[in-house]
Amino acid sequence: MKGILGLLKAKSRKGPEDHGDSVFFTTAFAGQGVDDSMLVPWEARAVEVGAKRLPASRGGKLLQALWAKDRYMAHLDKDAVERMERFFEFAAVPASRDVIRQDEYGNFMVVLLTGTIAVDRLQPWGEHLRLAETRPGDILGEMSLLDSGIRFSACTTLTDCEIAVLSAEAMDDMMSKDPQLAASLVALLARKLSLRLRVVSARLSEHQK
Repeated sequence: MKGILGLLKAKSRKGPEDHGDSVFFTTAFAGQGVDDSMLVPWEARAVEVGAKRLPASRGGKLLQALWAKDRYMAHLDKDAVERMERFFEFAAVPASRDVIRQDEYGNFMVVLLTGTIAVDRLQPWGEHLRLAETRPGDILGEMSLLDSGIRFSACTTLTDCEIAVLSAEAMDDMMSKDPQLAASLVALLARKLSLRLRVVSARLSEHQK
């Protein structure tokens, strides 16, 4: 994580003319030995789950309203979120669809805008464990986006949902075009991820007692 932030800070000190095309996040998967056949991008998952494109005007307003109430994401002011909107895709997904599957490689994260998504994990010994039922504003899948690792859990829509999606390619684009914004987002995602991992760790420890 420090390496990512260091790279972002270095890029932010350069002038606009020095910002070459970044492929930091997209090539991270290749560095982990993930070939194209193993990777599940949002474009493929969107078709599989029957996602419908959501107007950016609606998706952007929902994202702004939710992040304004979030103790971490509220550090991004309205202008920052508006600048960020162009890097997101917005979609409506029906109920009972796997937006993310456990143990797959995926290069995108999801922000829940409306509805409810269940987060479930199949334990190595075969037990199904529900880790959470998320609420609007929650972020899912950012761990794989940041570290290019496999998905820890499955995320399934319990109701019709509206979501915002940020892919590794879009994150690279943000790094290239607005590196200070990208650095802020990565730092905030890291903080939220750390908090969630602590909660999940405590949940798993309690369940094993």
